[in-house]
Amino acid sequence: MRIGLLAPPMIPIPPPAYAGTERIVAVIAEELDRRGHDVTLLASGDSRSPAKLIPIVEESLWKQNQEGGMPWYHLAAAVAWREQGRFDIIHSHIEGAGFLMARYGDVPILSTMHGRLDVDGMPELLGEFSDVPLVAISESQRRWFPEANWVATVHHGLPLASMPFSEVPGDYLMLVGRITPEKGVAEAIELSRLTGLPLRIAAKVANPLEEQYFREVVEPALDDDGIEFVGEVGPAERDPLLAGALATLMLGAWPEPFGLVAIESLGTGTPVIARRAGALTETIEHGVDGFLVDDVAEAALAVEKVRDLDRAAIRGRALERFSATRMVDEYEAIYRQLVAEARPIPTVPAS
Repeated sequence: MRIGLLAPPMIPIPPPAYAGTERIVAVIAEELDRRGHDVTLLASGDSRSPAKLIPIVEESLWKQNQEGGMPWYHLAAAVAWREQGRFDIIHSHIEGAGFLMARYGDVPILSTMHGRLDVDGMPELLGEFSDVPLVAISESQRRWFPEANWVATVHHGLPLASMPFSEVPGDYLMLVGRITPEKGVAEAIELSRLTGLPLRIAAKVANPLEEQYFREVVEPALDDDGIEFVGEVGPAERDPLLAGALATLMLGAWPEPFGLVAIESLGTGTPVIARRAGALTETIEHGVDGFLVDDVAEAALAVEKVRDLDRAAIRGRALERFSATRMVDEYEAIYRQLVAEARPIPTVPAS
């Protein structure tokens, strides 16, 4: 198939450090190319992929110190619309900005929704575009909108087999993400103090709100023994930190639509202690892959029990459940279905 993968132009593909959507697009592009499809990436011009590249902008917006925003998503949709004749199908990762194109375009357009769907006018947008084919990344994400045209729920997958692994539990807690309240940063610091375990924070501080939260919450805690901020780091530094931890913390009350950090941690064999919210209830089996908690007091109890979990089994389950090949198998089947449905039924001349 001739497949176009449409990505936001904020970060290059693959992303150099912390990112979500862009990492998934990179994995899909690489695996589809490996399978022999004619794959074109519509993304920032500084992206690097085995797929062909049509640039939306010459350089990723964050490299230009631009935040991005909806105008850039609409530009991405415009470029895809202009180039749609090249493809049998377009797989859009630009949220609702691709819906008009999906309704009126000349080729099938599948939209994977990566964010929350209960904010910023998304309920109204989903109501209007109830005809466009959508993929959810978790049952939690889609549960408020059963009337939408969901063709599947596809859990994310990553090449986890290459992640480092340690069968021996570490002696510190780990947090990976962004310095924002919804990522449970304050709760992780509180848990570190409560349990006396060191905490390592590998997180992004990229905008004024994150900078303010860092000054107010993280910076004062760095005077504590054992709380270390290592900043935003790439896989070469981040993955060994995950593998060496006692547990990875995801204690924010924000309902994660998926949560890549969780499966990355599980891929290293390190269990996850997470707030019982969002898609984490689908990726983490309580008492097997980690623990689902309702507050910091329960998280402290989880810390006492987490050494008893089988880290080899955690890794094995993650490799089976969240592989890149499983994810792309599911997307490939959806592409074939949508392309087949879009082909006109040949008419037989009357005899």
